[in-house]
Amino acid sequence: METMNMAGKAIELDADGHLAHRGDWNEEVARALATQEGIPELTPQHWTVINFMRAVFDKEGDAPSIRRLTKESGVDTKTLYQLFPKGPAKRSAKIAGLPKPKGCI
Repeated sequence: METMNMAGKAIELDADGHLAHRGDWNEEVARALATQEGIPELTPQHWTVINFMRAVFDKEGDAPSIRRLTKESGVDTKTLYQLFPKGPAKRSAKIAGLPKPKGCI
């Protein structure tokens, strides 16, 4: 496992570059992960998606698919791809401190 210094502390990442331990996540870590992903600022729409993903994961044990994100989060597909370019489900899960969704390559 890789360890990175984020938000002033050492954080372990899994093989996919996602947090190895969900307990390490907080909003400061999310902002650091976003910057790493090329997203310089998390807007209220980003937080809508991030919080939706975390809520679904807490309830069901897996991050939602893109289809479910666009149907239930209140953020349409076009906006989702603008917020999290090049793989919105995987990138938003990473920033949300969640493992890579099962349906992502």
